[in-house]
Amino acid sequence: MRTLLRALPALLLAACATNPVSGRNELSLISQSQEISMGKQASAADLKRVGELNNPAALAMVKRIGLEMAANSERPNLPWEFHVLDDGAVNAFAYPGGFIFVTRGLMTHLTNEAELAEVIGHEIGHVTAKHTVASMSKQQIAQIGLVGASIFSSTAAKYGDLLGTGASLLFLKFGRDDELQADELGFRYSLAQGYDVREAPKVFTTLGRLSGSGERLPEWQSTHPDPGNRVQRAQQRVAALPSTTSLNNTKINRAGYLQLLQGMVFGENPRLGYFKGTTFYHPDLKFVLSFPNAWKSANMPDAVVSQSPDNVAQLQLVPAQGTPAQVVQQFTAQQGITVRQSGSITINGLPAAIATFDATTESGTLKGEVGAVQHAGQTFLLIGLMTSAAAGARGGEVDAAIRSFRPLTDQASLNVQPATLQLVTLSEAMSGATFVQRYPSSVAADLVYIINEIDAATNLARGTVMKRVVGGVTP
Repeated sequence: MRTLLRALPALLLAACATNPVSGRNELSLISQSQEISMGKQASAADLKRVGELNNPAALAMVKRIGLEMAANSERPNLPWEFHVLDDGAVNAFAYPGGFIFVTRGLMTHLTNEAELAEVIGHEIGHVTAKHTVASMSKQQIAQIGLVGASIFSSTAAKYGDLLGTGASLLFLKFGRDDELQADELGFRYSLAQGYDVREAPKVFTTLGRLSGSGERLPEWQSTHPDPGNRVQRAQQRVAALPSTTSLNNTKINRAGYLQLLQGMVFGENPRLGYFKGTTFYHPDLKFVLSFPNAWKSANMPDAVVSQSPDNVAQLQLVPAQGTPAQVVQQFTAQQGITVRQSGSITINGLPAAIATFDATTESGTLKGEVGAVQHAGQTFLLIGLMTSAAAGARGGEVDAAIRSFRPLTDQASLNVQPATLQLVTLSEAMSGATFVQRYPSSVAADLVYIINEIDAATNLARGTVMKRVVGGVTP
């Protein structure tokens, strides 16, 4: 151990690399090839799990902006990729190696190309400044302190063994300083590509307004610096531009950008499943399921998950392959699972199998119930887990939820369509309040104000193109 501690400073010195943005030497235990490999893996998983937005014009704009910025960044030779996920969350993120994503939800909340460029530039900044690489390197150093010499063994030193899959990148959070640096880089890249950077503060204003509106925001929002401070910093960057920098004739492209949004799905697509209260409906797969009262539930791209309010029990629904009996047998055959009771049954007229079990984990024994139901040519697996102490109180709720799976026959639910954005050209001048009254939306007026970057008192000129939301499900 003493030999290791004496060698550690030399090892860390050898692992230093020059940051392409700051020019400073910094710790980097991740090679560029490893960085690219992990980013490519995580990117492919997201595209498979969520899917790319079917809007060639929107995707072309995102790729054009991103590739032009990346080609003139500090890391032009990375295999840059730019994607638009078909996800209603207002989100953008970067994987290491140059894999950048924005969501449909983000695009529907912006109003021009210059704002989109600011967001894409911010995400490029995370890659060029190697923020993810720095975070991962710090984690490895923390593990060196915990496990000593084993970290330098021929097997443990392999980065792939340390985090497992690219999905682990989602758990790495950027600190406040990294976010502010990415803001500054996004501003710089946007300016270099001829965008009107006076639009940059509007992005952070919109984020701030969404934070207080109750709209669903991604987890990263809670780790970002306060949007109000970012608005001020963006305004200060504009004010600090040299007098020789002219913003005349810089690009905004409001009209062209808004045309991309015409008819775009707004928010979550109910065809892929939606909640009304604690009941989950899936029109495309034609089933309905009732979760326990007061449980916290979410519809994810590859699963429906629910958790008890005291966090001692959880339930999830996932697609499966095989007959119900085969699916349950495959699940209960896993190491550490002991079946208490199992058998084939019928659930609401559907072929099914069910089993109760004990699961041995590092933290102790869990109680569980698993059910598989076959419907419309597809098998669905429902897995309930709870602590042993909670089995008495939560076991009945889990069992009732599994047995509530049933065909969806209500025509109104089967025929539901997603909300979409509709563009409106004002035939006369009016206030923001008059606009929302004259052109009703299927979402709250406050949200209509946010997506148009106005408020009730804003004066809107004749001929202004505005967004409203029509159709969809009221949850």
